[in-house]
Amino acid sequence: MPERGSHDAGACQKVDDGMTRVFQLLGKRWTGLVVAVLLQRPVHFAELRRAIPGISERMLSDRLTELGAAGLVVREVDEGPPLRVSYRLTEAGAALEPALKELGSWAERYLPESGQCPG
Repeated sequence: MPERGSHDAGACQKVDDGMTRVFQLLGKRWTGLVVAVLLQRPVHFAELRRAIPGISERMLSDRLTELGAAGLVVREVDEGPPLRVSYRLTEAGAALEPALKELGSWAERYLPESGQCPG
């Protein structure tokens, strides 16, 4: 029997690189919520901010920039007047829908709201 605290290094598995990349992006606070709102339809910045209580303008802007750099969100400008900016998911962003819906279902079952017991 191995000594306590020792382990077979070969038995340890490295975390999948794809999973690491997913959580580096979607694991950041607010990012998943931004994507979830955009799954419904393209929205203007102010609408998006109202849809996510507690997010600051600066944080929303940062998250949209990160999602854009990752190729998941596109920023579109309507010259107006008035000038309006909207955001929509790319094909890659929209492809997250099944996974996010599955996570939502999992949360309903296993992550009860505060003060409730799991059912």
